[in-house]
Amino acid sequence: MKYELSAEASKKPKSDWGAIRSLRPLLFDETGSLLLASFATVCNSLINLSAPLIIAHVVDAHIKVGQFDGVWPYIFILLALYTAGLFTSYGQTRLMGGVGQRVVFNLRLKIFNKLQELPVAFFHANKTGDLISRINNDTDKLNQFFSQTLVQFVGSIVIMIGAAIFLLAIEFRLAIVVLLPALTLLVFTRLVSPWVKRRNAVAAASTGGLSAEVSESLSNFKAVVAFNRRDYFRQRFSVANEASYRNAIVAGIANNLYIPVFGLASNLAQLLALVYGIHLILQDEFTIGMLIGCLAYVTNFYDPLRQLARLWANFQVAMAGWDRVSALLQMENDMPLPSTMESGSRASGGPLLEFQNVSFQYSENQWVLRQVSFELKSGRVYAFVGPTGGGKTTTASLMARLYDSTEGTVLLNGNDIRSLDPNERARRIGFILQEPMLFSGTIRENILYGNATLEKLTTDELADKLDEAGLATLLARFDGGLDCQVANSGDALSLGQRQLIAFMRAVLREPDLLILDEATANIDTITEQLLESILRKLPSHTALVIIAHRLNTIENADEIFFVNETQITRANGAGGLNFANELEKSDGNARRS
Repeated sequence: MKYELSAEASKKPKSDWGAIRSLRPLLFDETGSLLLASFATVCNSLINLSAPLIIAHVVDAHIKVGQFDGVWPYIFILLALYTAGLFTSYGQTRLMGGVGQRVVFNLRLKIFNKLQELPVAFFHANKTGDLISRINNDTDKLNQFFSQTLVQFVGSIVIMIGAAIFLLAIEFRLAIVVLLPALTLLVFTRLVSPWVKRRNAVAAASTGGLSAEVSESLSNFKAVVAFNRRDYFRQRFSVANEASYRNAIVAGIANNLYIPVFGLASNLAQLLALVYGIHLILQDEFTIGMLIGCLAYVTNFYDPLRQLARLWANFQVAMAGWDRVSALLQMENDMPLPSTMESGSRASGGPLLEFQNVSFQYSENQWVLRQVSFELKSGRVYAFVGPTGGGKTTTASLMARLYDSTEGTVLLNGNDIRSLDPNERARRIGFILQEPMLFSGTIRENILYGNATLEKLTTDELADKLDEAGLATLLARFDGGLDCQVANSGDALSLGQRQLIAFMRAVLREPDLLILDEATANIDTITEQLLESILRKLPSHTALVIIAHRLNTIENADEIFFVNETQITRANGAGGLNFANELEKSDGNARRS
């Protein structure tokens, strides 16, 4: 399955109504609030629409004939209406603000849960900064749409419909004349909207690219400083920033295109109303009060329409953000559980883990492994060696089901590894990565991560458990012991220290299979000997897989496998050690050269 989210940008965007329909699932739990907000919106619109009719009556019935005493009751009526409008306006704003915040809260939670479901391949195919931009920036655009734009959008439409009805009721001919520019705007909007949406989609993608570039550059800033290539950092940032700037400018032009066009239509409509209204007055078919009322209703019709121009641009921005978010939510894990779950335990003496004609490729026509078969048994030590890029880490990743094989089957205890519950698989298989990942917190929190069996132990009980496993000596190397703080995901610690913490985390799980992917590459010889003594204390059923280049790391292996050119070959006994020795020398010569 293709996991590149950037590929979604090339797809044809949904129509506006299709985009609106796709938002409905986000509002299922907000029906009550939406109904109340809609009721408040309608009330507020009716209050605003009543005022011009009252003013027109006052002009014709009282001011025109000089009966000014009759004006005062209507002044108090208008004051009461405007006060009621204040409360209805506040109510609709407050309700929709809450809707927006809750929708975005739930949406971000849904996105984060979706990220937890996706395989490692997804995160290799997409940049971290772009994913962060989708979670933060794009969902915030939706928040603004729900909390601000939507209520104004609905209110504007209600006022426009009401104003049109009042105009038609007061003078049908004049209403037709002043509504003609609105038909022109409808055609204009239909023609321009797809282009505006595309420009906003490109701008959103550029923002995500800029975020991704900043995230990547800051993550690798140590290397930037070490090689004194801040100019390279600045150049890459400048390119991404320039692209974001250009696309934002074009999107801004597109979004603001509606406002002057709608403003022109509003001015033309008022001019037409004035000219035609005066013509009707001269024909004794109209009154001055009705003309004032009609001008007010023209304003009530076109001002919301002008506001809709701005809101429509905001809507296009929100839809561009929603397209990016929904593309992420639509991603599916291509590593599902088989429909038929195999059960049962392996036969006595059978293999712990078995590769049966396994093939794997990261991309089409680039095979890393082809038709590979081998067995690993409990309680034995296996070494996987080979040149850099030969497929050692890929093999280990298939053992732990970080990836699924393209062809063939990986069996654990005689069962398809895909049939195991993820928690069960994580309990049985320990994996110490070449660059271990830690979390901000304490060493205790890091070594107990995902270990439900030991999470409830007290500090003293955990210390006894560490001592029993021979890990107390490693823990003593950290000031504060279990309470030692791991800041900024372990960046303040050396790579060797991080590997020690990851080592303690894996050993405490007492897995059936423990994989060490160059886990001692950044550890001194004395510490490495200490780790070897700890590994000898592992349960007798634990099989150990060591991926390494150094001869002393694998000299005690029961079996050695050579991984290279899509194949895995068994090299046992002294021949295997001689091969590993030659490999170590060749790697050393290559590094020196």
